[in-house]
Amino acid sequence: MTHPFVTIQITPESAPSTPSWMGEVAAFAQVLTHTGILKKIQDQVRFARARFGQYDLIDFIAVLIGYAVSGEPTLRAFYERLAPFAEPFMALFGRNLLPHRSTLSRFLAALDQSTVEALRARFQEDLLARKPFPSPGGVFDRTKEQWIVVDVDGTRQAARQRALPQTESLPAPHRRFEQVCAPGYQGRKRGEVVRTRTVMLQAHTHQFLGTFGGPGNGDYRGELLRAIQVITTYATKLGLSTASVLLRLDGLYGDAAPLIDVLTAGLGVIARSRDYHLLDLEVVRLALAHSPDRVCTHPESGMTRTLYDCKSIPLTPAGPQVRLVIATHGATSSSPAIGVERDGTVYELFVSTLPSPAFTASDVLDLYLHRGSFETVLADEDEEQDADRWYSHTPCGQEFCQILAQWVWNLRLELGMTLSSSDVRTTEFAQAKVVEPAQAVELPPVPKHTSPVTYGPPQWARPSFTRGFPGSAFPCNQMERCVARLIARSIHRSGAPSGMAPCGSCMPRGSAIVATVPCEPNVKKALKAASLGG
Repeated sequence: MTHPFVTIQITPESAPSTPSWMGEVAAFAQVLTHTGILKKIQDQVRFARARFGQYDLIDFIAVLIGYAVSGEPTLRAFYERLAPFAEPFMALFGRNLLPHRSTLSRFLAALDQSTVEALRARFQEDLLARKPFPSPGGVFDRTKEQWIVVDVDGTRQAARQRALPQTESLPAPHRRFEQVCAPGYQGRKRGEVVRTRTVMLQAHTHQFLGTFGGPGNGDYRGELLRAIQVITTYATKLGLSTASVLLRLDGLYGDAAPLIDVLTAGLGVIARSRDYHLLDLEVVRLALAHSPDRVCTHPESGMTRTLYDCKSIPLTPAGPQVRLVIATHGATSSSPAIGVERDGTVYELFVSTLPSPAFTASDVLDLYLHRGSFETVLADEDEEQDADRWYSHTPCGQEFCQILAQWVWNLRLELGMTLSSSDVRTTEFAQAKVVEPAQAVELPPVPKHTSPVTYGPPQWARPSFTRGFPGSAFPCNQMERCVARLIARSIHRSGAPSGMAPCGSCMPRGSAIVATVPCEPNVKKALKAASLGG
């Protein structure tokens, strides 16, 4: 049944609606043009290739920026949604023609490493030149010193490959992901290959500082060295001491060699260590033999850990000296996923350069466990942009797109701060308790000459209200030892003297009448019979 006030018009011509993300793309294009970022990319990021056609590199960058902002699941879905608005979309970036999807794929496949590094350099320059936040935030320790925490960790994307027959009569299989992926950690599904992307995140502003990718597990130590260079430049640009920048690393970097790389650069570090031979050091064994420094319980998991703090231990026999916090908890029936089990106790090691008492042992543990917020940011990135999805089947094309995705993320943070300004979150620990030495209490002087104590003459005790014997009832002198002979007046059936026998020597003698009575089981009956008999 139709409503009388509703008019429906049907036309054979298509009238698609404007994409919901087109307004955000227009805002991004305005910012990139106004700040000169598009001009710098167009002039300083160059890529020459034969048969390039009528497109320039900036055309493909405009498409990739729109793809990152749109949040469409695939490049095909993005092009289908963009096709009716191709001309106004490119006009936002000052361009005319929209490259075809296949042309974009060929462009990404043909990129070289020099072009990727040129784009990365422009990204780093823009990151250091722009200050969207009033302050970089930080962690303030118990002595009011500021620390900037930077997370460095890898994220992985898996690609499934079908099993193909391999015989001498068949040629070698050609895999689409053979350049960008490689076999990774065990535990993946059969036939899967992975690619690792190392990400640097400023933990307080949630700005990305860079990304480095590699097939398989990646070159984690080489990528860490490149991350150290970026973080050192970032700290110098902000006027911060490199020692006040704290790198938070997981167990992948828990060996001595990566940690020495960080310490050599003068940066601070807090990491989960995998060198469990440190438990065999004499200073560590002595610390474990004493009472723990702190016992803490995680508010979410409920796990209770006992903490032992070693202020200075050698990371290697030749140094350097680091701080080691040992967290222990009871073992369960299953083997521990993290840590090492010895004699029914699980040991977890945390290496840091954080001073004491500016950071207590529980502060060090809480600061490391807070790296879970890094996983939250990566989850938000996957939901909004999905930077780990496959853009290209070549390493350079994949990394080129991921750098642009991080650039878009940082610009989104800046636009958000412009629309709704708020203070950057800072973490401040309580002040350290200063133990003051106890003040000596001066006792009043004792006078040398005191008046002698005098006593009056001895007096007999008064009669007691309980009808007891007063002192006058005893003939012997109460101030001297009794000299009367001890006489046992009462003898038990067993032959042992009575307990009152010693008192008989001091009591006056009296007379007693003894009468024989028959043995009765009840004393009351015997007494009653005796009284009746006269």
